[in-house]
Amino acid sequence: MAKRRLILELVTPERVAFGGEVDSVVLPAWEGEMGVLPGHMAFLVQLRPGEVRFREGQAAGRFAVSGGFAEIKDDKVALFAETAEMADGIDAERARQALERAGAELQRKDLDPVTMAAAEAALRRAEVRLRVARAPRKRR
Repeated sequence: MAKRRLILELVTPERVAFGGEVDSVVLPAWEGEMGVLPGHMAFLVQLRPGEVRFREGQAAGRFAVSGGFAEIKDDKVALFAETAEMADGIDAERARQALERAGAELQRKDLDPVTMAAAEAALRRAEVRLRVARAPRKRR
């Protein structure tokens, strides 16, 4: 009997960032990380900025996403993210600089609520990008 697999599709407003069969997926849900295996019940989940991880045999892949949602249904995981970057495509130095800029912005005393929210979002995005870029890599 053939091993059941998941179909993973990661879509952003600009492109399809990934599409293929995988063995498992871990999503950054608002309530915490959520693991998905074949046979998972149908589910709709909001994503927070974080890391999407997937396994394909012994290989692993990682994406940094900045929010969105995922639909799990019939052994398919469809992720609709605001942005998605594969670990190999992230410039760690640029992510580090963005982290420093966002941190410096948050230190200002005269921040209005809108600017503060934007700076906090930029800080979270930079932290995720840096974590994904620096994570050990197992080639897909």
